[in-house]
Amino acid sequence: MSFKLTREQEMIRLMAKEFAKKELEPYAHKMDKEGKFPEAVVKKMGSLGFMGMMVPYEYGGTGAGAVSYSLALQEIAYSCASTAVTMSVANLSTEPLLKFGNEEQKEKYLTPLASGEKLGAFAITEPGAGSDPGSMTVRAERKGSYYLLNGTKIFITHGNYADVINLVAKTNPEKGNKGLSAFIVEKGMSGFSVGKSEDKMGLRASNTVELILEDCKVPKENLLGSEGLGFKIAMTALDSGRIGIASQSVGIARACLDEATKYAKERKQFGKTISSFQAIQWMIADMATQIEAAYLLTLSAAEMKDSGLAFTREASMAKLFASETANNVAYKALQVHGGYGYIKEFKIERLYRDARATTIYEGTSEVQRIVIARETLKD
Repeated sequence: MSFKLTREQEMIRLMAKEFAKKELEPYAHKMDKEGKFPEAVVKKMGSLGFMGMMVPYEYGGTGAGAVSYSLALQEIAYSCASTAVTMSVANLSTEPLLKFGNEEQKEKYLTPLASGEKLGAFAITEPGAGSDPGSMTVRAERKGSYYLLNGTKIFITHGNYADVINLVAKTNPEKGNKGLSAFIVEKGMSGFSVGKSEDKMGLRASNTVELILEDCKVPKENLLGSEGLGFKIAMTALDSGRIGIASQSVGIARACLDEATKYAKERKQFGKTISSFQAIQWMIADMATQIEAAYLLTLSAAEMKDSGLAFTREASMAKLFASETANNVAYKALQVHGGYGYIKEFKIERLYRDARATTIYEGTSEVQRIVIARETLKD
């Protein structure tokens, strides 16, 4: 199966490619080394419409759709995986508001997020609750016209720079997943603060922090949907988020393949380039084949989303296969480089580190297998 891109989709892909080549590629190594979040570049991406690609025009987005979003994200990830995850989470943060927000919430929050005026984040994970949302301990208690939120969220992407955070907390602890509710939390609300920034192995130019809620006062108008809908809202957002991480993974893998092929054509051993050796050729063949399969799985899930079809299983398949592919390809590409691949001077060293997170966030590979099996058996 092949996808013939529309003229608009191809234009968006090329625009993202040119942007990444100019604004990200020359600085990605330095940003990684310094662990510096590219705030100015992210603002520029927002103004170009990259942060609300699946949001209709009337709410500040471009309405470009999931396929265009995937193509653009792949190109951003090719040059800087850290910036790609920021783009992915920013788009993910619009999904709950689009699907479950009322008109007042959409006007106040969705429009500035989708237009890039503000930056959105998404907060589920806690120190004791990652793959099991029912284990959350962050509490939200109704107190008349507001809720008081208490607890800590961790591993929150660009949490230090986000203006608006879609956050899930427990309103009815005894009900497990059915006792979760979603809230719109703004930076600057009383009782809200940012904790430590994580010093990560990879994706070092992506800000990752803990969020601390100490009697954080959230107006009742900022409840998203209704009480008890938090788990459904989170899972709906994560379906789209997994298309994003699959796209990021494809972009990383393609960059790895290009670095490996370029190096193999230049590096000489035993009097000829290593690209002439069958062992290297087979590694490159495996990489190229896996990447093509990951690309098609990802676009298939994105096209299903654009068509209004259920895509939970397909998003998990794409995320599982593409993230595992990114790691396999990064491993092989570094192996092609030999000892040089282990040196920070070479791009493949950064790509190798960046790839590792893709099988963990937005649901681990093990969780994706659970989702895929559940959806398949249900059918």
